[in-house]
Amino acid sequence: MPPDLILGNSSRRFSGVTSTLLQVLPHQRQACELAVLGSHHLPKGTPVIGFLEAVFMLRRLSGNDSNVIFHARRNDEMIQALALKLFSGNKLKIVFTSTAQRHHSRFTRWLIRKMDGVISTCDAAAFYLKRKPQAIIAHGIDTQRYQPATSKSELWQQLGLPGKHGIGIFGRVRKQKGIDILIDAAIPLLKKNPAWSVIIVGEITADQTAFFEQQQQKIKAADLAGQFVFTGKQPFQKIPELFQAMSIITALSRNEGFGLTVLEAMSSGVAVIASTAGAWPEIINSTQTGRIVPIADVAATSRALNELINDKETLEALALQARQKVTDCHTVEQEAAKLLSYFQSLR
Repeated sequence: MPPDLILGNSSRRFSGVTSTLLQVLPHQRQACELAVLGSHHLPKGTPVIGFLEAVFMLRRLSGNDSNVIFHARRNDEMIQALALKLFSGNKLKIVFTSTAQRHHSRFTRWLIRKMDGVISTCDAAAFYLKRKPQAIIAHGIDTQRYQPATSKSELWQQLGLPGKHGIGIFGRVRKQKGIDILIDAAIPLLKKNPAWSVIIVGEITADQTAFFEQQQQKIKAADLAGQFVFTGKQPFQKIPELFQAMSIITALSRNEGFGLTVLEAMSSGVAVIASTAGAWPEIINSTQTGRIVPIADVAATSRALNELINDKETLEALALQARQKVTDCHTVEQEAAKLLSYFQSLR
């Protein structure tokens, strides 16, 4: 049976876009026939379709009244979809989801104009689109995969992490992710709080070696090497337990598309401190579900950390309310249903 939906999956590198695809995929499979163009990172048994196979399949639909939807999340996926449409006739409707909070290049704007539908994930990203989106559909989280730990202290010990409590930050180790902001903010606090450690979870690529070494030097100069851990790149299946083990998770990017880290942390029952990048100010209520700090503001980040480190009651209340916010408003089931409803409107 031909698919109703083709999902672009062009990147070999695992990213937030890949994570979004993987989390929503099983729920879309339950509701429609689909295939993925590109086999990277997919779970076993996922239907995969090649480019030529897709061309011939679409040609066979020439007498069919319905259209196949192609969902693109990257520029090269828009290009793939446009090529499919050119070679196979007009049985393909292309939808692009834009998460970037930056002005698009002329070429990207041209690609977007060629789309049959445009979605954005938050108002902040929609602001940068010359062609305004037909729908705002926020990302969701698998609340079964990301759920609070039964015992945070036991999990912490099992993972072999130093101290008793963790401040986590997740993402590739680079300046854009605000790793340096966390380190600068945490150094004076960790000196006063030896039971707390900072856990930096993410790949260190060759082009970021100098940045990584600069951060190591600051930590060494403060004589706090035992309270900072760089885990390096971690397997996808291990990420949830790392979230669960933390007492605080920071998301301090200088710029971001949507930023799944915050939802993953909130769903895991962890208090969050986030910058104003991404969709985070639209997700976090700064008095109830987390703390929002200005981008690259070390002093504000340090104050927020100090508050939560020293106020267990507030820390636990934020964690509980954060989890509730995700289950109410940001589940992956909700995202999948909204996407499929929008796709159906185009068919």
